[in-house]
Amino acid sequence: MNPWTIEVGEANFESAVLERSGERPIVVDFWAPWCGPCRAIAPIVDQLAAEYDGRLKVVKINVDENQELAAQMRVQSIPAVYAFKDGRPVDGVTPR
Repeated sequence: MNPWTIEVGEANFESAVLERSGERPIVVDFWAPWCGPCRAIAPIVDQLAAEYDGRLKVVKINVDENQELAAQMRVQSIPAVYAFKDGRPVDGVTPR
């Protein structure tokens, strides 16, 4: 991982994503270790963070360890990637 990619859980989601998305966009990647497509897009998401060189932050959330948070965000399939700005999700991509 690079310095602009962090792992977040239920305990720090509000401060790391909702509050900080007022400072810069936050891209949230909901994933699981057993998910092949999640592992396939991980390098692309990490590269995005590196290319933006701190102008956005990437947050990774393991849905197995944070089931309540995934349910709260209505994540029904993974990988699921959402962009947050000013404390709200503004766009997202999920598999079909």
